[in-house]
Amino acid sequence: VQLVESGGGLVQAGGSLRLSCAASGRTFSRYYMGWFRQAPGKEREFEAAIRWSDSSTWYAEAVKGRFTISRDNAENTGYLQMNSLKPEDTAVYYCAADRGYGLGYKSYDYGDWGQGTQVTVSS
Repeated sequence: VQLVESGGGLVQAGGSLRLSCAASGRTFSRYYMGWFRQAPGKEREFEAAIRWSDSSTWYAEAVKGRFTISRDNAENTGYLQMNSLKPEDTAVYYCAADRGYGLGYKSYDYGDWGQGTQVTVSS
């Protein structure tokens, strides 16, 4: 599956952004879509995941209560709504599709990745 992110940008602390992840080609046929982020000099970190079949969701502690993951089955698109953004949220954000082995919290649990979208939060 091919994934294309959009919606990144520059925002002030306390602001909001909504990222989109469009799955091209066939209907998103994986079980989970995940969102990760990678700041300069750091590893790619799990932020949120959604089970495509029933929209069950999981979040990293750092974003719980501020970020919301969702999906539109008809549009074949996943979303990450980010509120109350902080400078430490600055990173490149990636969406990904799982490898078919169930929910994972590590980047190696996901087999297909988008190109990433930059989110910069100024203080």
